[in-house]
Amino acid sequence: MITERSEYKGKPVLVLKRVPDDKFPFSFGVAKAKMLLEAIEEIKKFVAENDG
Repeated sequence: MITERSEYKGKPVLVLKRVPDDKFPFSFGVAKAKMLLEAIEEIKKFVAENDG
């Protein structure tokens, strides 16, 4: 995975890409990053249960 830091409307965002020219990268700001961190154990559980 490739991670990049960028800005959106003057705010910092983190961009996650599968490949350098990913057409649909996943990006989020600090507020959503905090939500992800709070839910990390549930996210891990979700992946473990559904990763086929």
